[in-house]
Amino acid sequence: MAPRRLLLVGEGNFSFAAALSETLNASTRVTATCLQRPAELARDPVARENLQRLRERGTEVRFGVDCTQLADAFEPHHREFDRIYFNFPHCGRKAGVAKNRELLAKFFQSCKDVLAEGGEVHVALCRGQGGTPADKPMREWHNSWQVVAMAALGGFILSDVHPFSSEAVPGYKCTGYRSQDKSFHVEDALNHIFTRSLPFEGSQPRIFRIKLGDRWFSFPEPDALVGKLNRGFLEAPSRHPIKTINEKLIAELGKAFPLKRLKCSFTLLPERSTSVLTSWNCDSLSAAFWISLCEDNSNSESLTDGITQDMEDFLVLFSEFSLKDPGRDSREEAHEGIYGQTKVCLRPSLLAHVQTVIQAPDFLPGSLHVLSGPVFQKCPILPFTMPAFHETLFILGFNKNLRDDYLQSLLDHLKGTLDSLLTQTLLEGSKLSRSVEFIFQSNEKDYIIKVKSHNFGSDCAKDLIIGSVTTSATSIIHKDQCFMFVSMNLDLLAMLVWGISDWRMLWTFDHRFLKNFVPGKIEPFKSYSLYPPCYVHDISFWLDEKKEFDELEFHTVARAVSQDTVISIQFLSRFQHPKTQQVSLCYRLTYQTCDKALTQHQVGSMQSQFRKEIQQRLHVIPR
Repeated sequence: MAPRRLLLVGEGNFSFAAALSETLNASTRVTATCLQRPAELARDPVARENLQRLRERGTEVRFGVDCTQLADAFEPHHREFDRIYFNFPHCGRKAGVAKNRELLAKFFQSCKDVLAEGGEVHVALCRGQGGTPADKPMREWHNSWQVVAMAALGGFILSDVHPFSSEAVPGYKCTGYRSQDKSFHVEDALNHIFTRSLPFEGSQPRIFRIKLGDRWFSFPEPDALVGKLNRGFLEAPSRHPIKTINEKLIAELGKAFPLKRLKCSFTLLPERSTSVLTSWNCDSLSAAFWISLCEDNSNSESLTDGITQDMEDFLVLFSEFSLKDPGRDSREEAHEGIYGQTKVCLRPSLLAHVQTVIQAPDFLPGSLHVLSGPVFQKCPILPFTMPAFHETLFILGFNKNLRDDYLQSLLDHLKGTLDSLLTQTLLEGSKLSRSVEFIFQSNEKDYIIKVKSHNFGSDCAKDLIIGSVTTSATSIIHKDQCFMFVSMNLDLLAMLVWGISDWRMLWTFDHRFLKNFVPGKIEPFKSYSLYPPCYVHDISFWLDEKKEFDELEFHTVARAVSQDTVISIQFLSRFQHPKTQQVSLCYRLTYQTCDKALTQHQVGSMQSQFRKEIQQRLHVIPR
């Protein structure tokens, strides 16, 4: 392993550098710097003594180094520091929070020029200064140094925070309080550890190609799904928690029922006249992502970089006209949908494949047929709703006379499996409890699968629907059979099992995410991006009297423009002009990322673009 290189900036009397250097091994190289010139420190006996100790150890010391201009202080071949320390930064004298925020912002922007890949920036702050929930008590945001937001300006995220312990570096004496030879108040001080964020770049939709029959077609990735197609989380080499939880779920149910795993390569929506889920067809298709296929005669080998999976797995081919004409032959519709009408939708649920499975010649009653794959549907922006997730569908056929026995057996085994998975990461003595319930629906044959979480000692209880159980007696081929379909949202289940608070984290491209997951173990997830700042913007607009306002599309546009950084859309008010009777709506958007640095300027640009997009797509007039 190469020697580590540490950079210390803003040293006052060099006591931290002297103390730290004596705790490190010989292979670690320390560069200690301060803003002052040697003559300014000559009058400080403590500084003189510490500098002598550093020189005896061969530590590099530099004077006149401005921590906001680090690239100017080091030649390119002397950069690449593995860790940068800045203890108790302060502009001096009675500088207010605004000045100190500016110091931090410039410092972080400077760090990106000299920090090695995978390096860390350590910033120690007095109690309350940081403005994060780790401070006890936590200051109001406007009265803090907003350290996480300032770090974002340099492309950094807060990855850890812990108490600052001066005892860990014996001999350290912080100095410089208000530019005097006085110590800062370090009681309850915190050390904030920052790491590089993935760059927040404007992602452009990729172009996908698909072969249907003997012809090639291409289509652009929907704006609201950028980065969510062709990820391969369930593929063989994947170490993603989605795959882990799916395999565990299937393995446990396989102990009770014979299993038959099916490849999810179906493309045609089943005939409406024989579908067991007619209501699903209507509800889900209204929220489907419709795309336009364009015939593509280019070389089939010239695929977009990294796109190799057969996109046929994701498509349900269903032309727009067929929604209006349910009596037509489905094969005729599919043929015209491919070669005539070019509108198709991305698969909104695996339930679309039910009839294809149960009418197949090799369908085995009594066996649990398993389909797994990603699905896509438009949805409002809420904490536990997602436009893309992974679904596992269990299909079980059995003799009508044995319906109650099979139903109870499957529900019992499913509950036992889910209860076991949901308690694996609960620490001993935890006040949190979880339980799985099957809620009988009003049609007296279906269930929703609900997880109830309760925190003892408080009145806080949360319910989360993670799946459904549907029964049906409809089949052309197996007329004596009854069928049961269990649909599970694997993303929500993984979030609950590992304690992942934000569904967007499952889709991150940051390699640090997968490092949390050890094969064969289920341990609580620890985020590498803590306390990301929130930015709030309001928007109001006049409605077009001739067009109905589509709130779902409003959310979808916000999701697309913000690259999934809008975490909340709150309706604030409705106003009707007393003279013109024109109606205006007002909403509040909250922006926040879970894995990247996000700045106020970036959010402002997104909000401006959002105003333009809703005017164009929804025919409203922003105010």
